Amino acid sequence: MKEGEDKISKKRKEWNIPKSSVILKTIASFSITEKIIFYFFLVSFVVSSAALLWKVNQSFLLEFPAYGGQLKEGIIGSPRFINPILAMSDADRDMTSLIYSGLMKSDSEGNLVPDLAESYDISKDGLVYKFKLRNDAYFHNGGKVTADDVEFTINKTQDSALKSPKRANWDGVAVKKLNEREIEFVLKQPYSPFLENTSLGILPKKIWMNFDSDQFPFSLYNIEPIGSGPYKVNSLKKDSYGIPSYYILASFNKYASGAPYIKKILINFYQNEKSLIDAFKNGDIESMSAVSSQNAEILKNESKLKTIRAPLPRIFGVFFNQNHAPVLANKEIREALSEAIDKSRMVKEVLNGYGIEIDSPIPPDLIDDKKNSESKEDKKQESAAPKTEKALSMLQNKGWKMNEEEKILEKKFKNETQQLRFSISTSNTPELKKAAEIAKEEWEKLGAKVEVKIFEPGDLNQNVIRPRKYEALLFGEIVGRDLDLFAFWHSSQRKDPGLNIALYANSKADKLLEDARKIENRNDRMQKYRQFEDEVAKDSPVVFLYSPDFIYIIPEKIRGYSIGQVITPVDRFLNINEWYIDTEKVWKIFAGDRIVKNALKK
Repeated sequence: MKEGEDKISKKRKEWNIPKSSVILKTIASFSITEKIIFYFFLVSFVVSSAALLWKVNQSFLLEFPAYGGQLKEGIIGSPRFINPILAMSDADRDMTSLIYSGLMKSDSEGNLVPDLAESYDISKDGLVYKFKLRNDAYFHNGGKVTADDVEFTINKTQDSALKSPKRANWDGVAVKKLNEREIEFVLKQPYSPFLENTSLGILPKKIWMNFDSDQFPFSLYNIEPIGSGPYKVNSLKKDSYGIPSYYILASFNKYASGAPYIKKILINFYQNEKSLIDAFKNGDIESMSAVSSQNAEILKNESKLKTIRAPLPRIFGVFFNQNHAPVLANKEIREALSEAIDKSRMVKEVLNGYGIEIDSPIPPDLIDDKKNSESKEDKKQESAAPKTEKALSMLQNKGWKMNEEEKILEKKFKNETQQLRFSISTSNTPELKKAAEIAKEEWEKLGAKVEVKIFEPGDLNQNVIRPRKYEALLFGEIVGRDLDLFAFWHSSQRKDPGLNIALYANSKADKLLEDARKIENRNDRMQKYRQFEDEVAKDSPVVFLYSPDFIYIIPEKIRGYSIGQVITPVDRFLNINEWYIDTEKVWKIFAGDRIVKNALKK
């Protein structure tokens, strides 16, 4: 001890540092003014030194997502089938996507990447798909995910007695377990979008094998599910009818694609958008989807909120049934009706600007090429021209004349006079009703007589669309990520359950659609669709109107959220395991593994 004190004393003498007692005595001798100045500079020195040290420390720190926090989500509707092969409603699909995982998944940019699969291989002829499962893939109950579970899930999907909405995706596909970790699918013919089908959530066979087809839809596991997805059911609340009204989901640490950062997601269900908005105002929820453009406009100025927008691959238009309305069989009429419509007004008044005008059966951004860009620019240049006048001129040049007494355009065809008169059928939803009203107004300026018929959604589908009992139908189509337009436009799909609601028939277009489904290379496939697009433009079977935006409201506290291509609202959860609220800071020298992990995520 004495030896140490001697060394300190020696150094003090060498550096001419006075003892503390001397320093204190000197300070005590200062006048008041001198003491104020001294302490001012002393405090300044200490604060500056601390600030400098803090700044140096910060420069050596990196911020990373931390595990923790919770999100309160509101969903319209109540789930009945939290089951990947039975899910029907948006509420079903939302919950299913959080709880289940498939062989493949779409990332936030719409690219298919392995999930439960470790790797996959596609034969050169495009008929055989082989998958190898990850060795660390587990269900929420601790059971390992095996090829038996995959085989069982696909077999159940193909079971006609279950009437799975996903059955058509697996029709004619042979499934075979090769070993505990390998599974094989054999197609009857090449189908390029097939890989998308393998994102289907996988059921645990040991749980579901005990339910036959009759019992399957009534199993308690449909509302208390066990999957292998990013979140598992922690608890739930049911109403007096046994319908879930509230879930608490906890992050699943063994999720194959990486444990989610957000520890809990609290989900409440509401019957309509008004209840959803009221719940937000009351603080019961923080995030919500299925928000109308009207409410999005109101909420956009709310503090601590982010409004997420993305183009939806949905097309809305007026589809003509030429068999029920002979006047619409005239191509000149269909072209003039298309010319007369003010699509910019549609986007502004129907969507409040949350969308884009379209002129094609292909949604915007699914084919990114020069042609589409030029078309948009052309529309901007044309928008200033009086559209009604141009459309009227087109018809007058074809011999159509105004009946001044009835104020309707008409034309003589041999022994009969045809008048521009037809009806529009649509759904009783605010957006579609408004669109129909605008279409009627614009076309009556032209000289048409238009009747708008409004139906409840169920009635419209069952009694109007399925039997094709309409003259014109204002409706929408949801196009998949892989842009398979066969069901919507091939002539074989003109009758129910086909979705060709324009009753379009063109042999050249049919061949292009058939070929496109078989082509694996995306660029080559897109070339076929561009040619198909040209064929449709020549025939004018539809007045294409608009494509809406997807709207998602989330709190500012959510970070790591990424959205690219959205097909359905459930796609907002594509990178849910990468969302985070909490953060932590780590010195750069200790952050090596984390830097690599985050780089791989990006």
